[in-house]
Amino acid sequence: MLLTAAPDFYVAGEATNGDEAARAYRELAPDVVLMDLRMPGVDGVRGIEQIIAADPAARIVVLTTFDDDEHMYPALAAGAVGFLVKDIAPEALLDGLRRALGGEVPMSPGPARRVLDDALRARTAPPAAPAEEPAVPFTDREAEVLALVAEGLGNAAIAGRLHVAESTVKAHIANLRQKTGAGSRVELARFATRG
Repeated sequence: MLLTAAPDFYVAGEATNGDEAARAYRELAPDVVLMDLRMPGVDGVRGIEQIIAADPAARIVVLTTFDDDEHMYPALAAGAVGFLVKDIAPEALLDGLRRALGGEVPMSPGPARRVLDDALRARTAPPAAPAEEPAVPFTDREAEVLALVAEGLGNAAIAGRLHVAESTVKAHIANLRQKTGAGSRVELARFATRG
């Protein structure tokens, strides 16, 4: 309704999941996509991946209720150019879409602060020590999950890739965090990629 009422926007189409969004993008070729993350069936991250695979220049802005790293980083890694949280003011949403069309990276304040903090920490951190083997070795499935976390996939995408329940993925991630001492998903991904 907000976009329909804005004089400089035209809603070309809508979709209920990531697969539909990718199909609609190919058919309608919109200038910008506003993508939710949690949808039935194929989630928004997978939808972003499909759209970017078809058109690497696609401008996709995420609009979600989930203001956390477990949703933000996989969406950005998949190719989203912006990450907005649904509590933003209507005009800020419209402004974010306009900025995305202009080549900018619209971010809600919380996600923007975390990305900046991570970049500053990475810049000022001492060189990483060589990766150590965990005290308890990983199972084969844990190793698969760890590799997919390092690729930036969210729990739902990992579950889909491995054909397991999302709760199973969460259990593997909890085990991996315990075995590696990682305090967060981001630290777990760093553990997987250093060495």
